[in-house]
Amino acid sequence: MNLFIDNKSGSPIYDQIFTQMKSHILTGVLPEGALLPSIRALAKDLRISVITTKRAYDELEREGYIYGVAGKGFFVAKRNPSLVYEEGLRKIEEYLQHAVFLAAECGLSKNDLHDMLKILTEEDHRS
Repeated sequence: MNLFIDNKSGSPIYDQIFTQMKSHILTGVLPEGALLPSIRALAKDLRISVITTKRAYDELEREGYIYGVAGKGFFVAKRNPSLVYEEGLRKIEEYLQHAVFLAAECGLSKNDLHDMLKILTEEDHRS
């Protein structure tokens, strides 16, 4: 598992860890049941505080992506289809919001934007 910390990013380090690990879990890079590095080991590898790493793990556990077993460590939780679905919806909404912003910025009407989406989805179904 490769995690990268961008010190120039405006995003907190724990959030960078959380986001990357969540992505690895949702895409299957980290499969269900996989043992994660210990909090201390990950902190050492990334050269960050164990408190920062613990916060990322706590967030992942709170949202149901991982679970802890006392004395054994943290493991990737079973993929929850509703979690995957909700994450997909969130991403789609984010992209659509950006598309709406760009459309407004260049003067594209809602009808034109709707037509564009309709054409794009029809093309996807023909391929």
